[in-house]
Amino acid sequence: MALAYQRWGALVYTLARRSLNDVRDAEDVTQQVFMAAWRGRAGYRQDRAPLAAWLVGITRHAIADAHAARTRRADIENMSAAQQEEAVRHWGLDESEAAVNRVLVLQKFERLTPVQRRLLGMAVYGDMTQVQISEHTGLPLSTVKSHIRRALHSLRRVMDSPTPSDGAPATSCPL
Repeated sequence: MALAYQRWGALVYTLARRSLNDVRDAEDVTQQVFMAAWRGRAGYRQDRAPLAAWLVGITRHAIADAHAARTRRADIENMSAAQQEEAVRHWGLDESEAAVNRVLVLQKFERLTPVQRRLLGMAVYGDMTQVQISEHTGLPLSTVKSHIRRALHSLRRVMDSPTPSDGAPATSCPL
């Protein structure tokens, strides 16, 4: 293999360099060609083609693979750049609006009773079912359902009304 590289390495490198117009890519292709030749040495038949022709055939395939990889990289880079540009373009609007919405919902959430806040928070933020909340709190399932239903109705009402300046809850809880 060392003798083949000494004799035909310059030819393989020159073909790759001319086609790819990049030193590093040509060096990579040259290495790939001789590695492929080493791995496929059992398939080489001297009576079918001289060693140089066999290596040139491997080189042509490696160059085609390098061009395809270059095209895939360029496509991925272009797609990534477009996605980043789109994200940056819409980041300010989406993120600002989402932050304002979170603040408004939290303000309205504060108008619920402590029990309603806790149970609704467990359902929404804790991703718990009403049965799980009942088991966790020790409250009967029907009580949990009632509190959550009243909390949602209260939230619906307060979402349409301005926040009171005194911060008092808009509804009361019989607990």
